[in-house]
Parts: sequence; structure tokens; C-alpha cells
Amino acid sequence: MGISEKLLSEGEHVIASTRTHWKALVFPALVLIITCGVAAFLLAILPDGDSHDILMWTVIGLATLVVIWFSLRPFLIWITASYTVTNRRLINRWGVFTRRGRDIPLHRINDVTYERDMLDRILGCGTLVISDASEQGRSVLPDVPGVERLQLVITDLLFGSDDGRDDDGTPPHPSESQRR
Repeated sequence: MGISEKLLSEGEHVIASTRTHWKALVFPALVLIITCGVAAFLLAILPDGDSHDILMWTVIGLATLVVIWFSLRPFLIWITASYTVTNRRLINRWGVFTRRGRDIPLHRINDVTYERDMLDRILGCGTLVISDASEQGRSVLPDVPGVERLQLVITDLLFGSDDGRDDDGTPPHPSESQRR
């Protein structure tokens, strides 16, 4: 899952990688179960006669179209989408036949917020909103698992000073004892 290591630049490494929460698959799973049940019921009650074969193939064809559009397509979208945070950028990739992506360099991010409704809090996910200094203005990543943790990771990358540098990226000023 996530992005291939060969697509990262030198010195760049993955901090966190995830995809949309599994709750995005609940509706497609329900559609699959209900469609199969209704199709089986209709096939069982089809009248015998000349129109039996035509009705049978009509039911099977309609059920197949519903399953492909409302179950298989959302699953493929879910399985091919990913959110990746590296030490340099936020990478969002999606698409089944046409791959799309958006990379936001960390230094261009102005604000990182999240939203969680009651269901999101129960399931442990939420919407991550990234505001950046670009023409698009903001990226909304829906149904991110562990959204609070991911927001904290991005905030630490933006404002943390793991390498001893100040918040503005400059080296710290030497103390009086270091000057002598």
C-alpha cells in the first residue's frame, strides 16, 4: 500500500501511508448482498414458458450492471486510492484506469485540520483538510483512518524541530558557553 520507494527522491522516506477507511465499502457491500438476494428471488419466481430465457437474462444482466456500478467500481476506487506522508510532501493518489495524483510539499502547507462527526468518532476516522499556498487552496481527504494521529504527524513535520533547528529553519543560536 502507498507509494513505491522508487518514486521517492533521494533522502525522502515514508512517514505514514493509508487509504480511505473501510466504512467507504459498507454501502457497496450492502448493494451487493441485496442485489444478489433480489436477483435470486426473481430468478426463482420466473414463470415457465417462452419468455423464461429472456426474463432470466434480463434479471442477470441488470443485477450484473448494478453490482459493477455500485459495488465493484467503489471497491476499485477504494483499493487504488492512497494517502502518503513523507518527510517532504503529502502524496494523494487515486484512479483505476486513469491514475491521478496531487503532491503538496510540506513547506507549502499553511494549516492542517480535521473534522469528525459522531459516526467517524465511533469508527476511528475523519476528514483531513489541508490548506496550502496554491491555486487549489485546500485538499480534502475524506474518511482517513486515525485522522487525529495523521494530523499530529503532519503538524510535527511542519512545526517540529527534530534536527535542532528553530521553527523558521535556521540553526539555533550558540549559547554563551559555546561561544568561548
